[in-house]
Amino acid sequence: MQVKITIRGRQYTVRGDEAGGDIQQIAREVDARLSEVASHTRSFDEYTIALLTALNLASELHQLRRQVASRLDDFDRDVASIAAMLEAVLPEEQDKA
Repeated sequence: MQVKITIRGRQYTVRGDEAGGDIQQIAREVDARLSEVASHTRSFDEYTIALLTALNLASELHQLRRQVASRLDDFDRDVASIAAMLEAVLPEEQDKA
């Protein structure tokens, strides 16, 4: 899908697999993040603002990936524990010969 978006006052035409509304929402979020970084830095260089924003987003993504991996590990342990409990209480199947 091809969608027109505006980031930092500049228009872009982008293509994506997401719905047009989703792409525009993502663009608004990126624009807001760029504006937030710009308001907290002394640099008005767009490249530096974009780089700092990208680093912030990459840091958040890294942290989220670690959280998801940790939760998956917890889930795997819980599943293994439940499986062990079920094996302990269920009768063993007899060989049918």
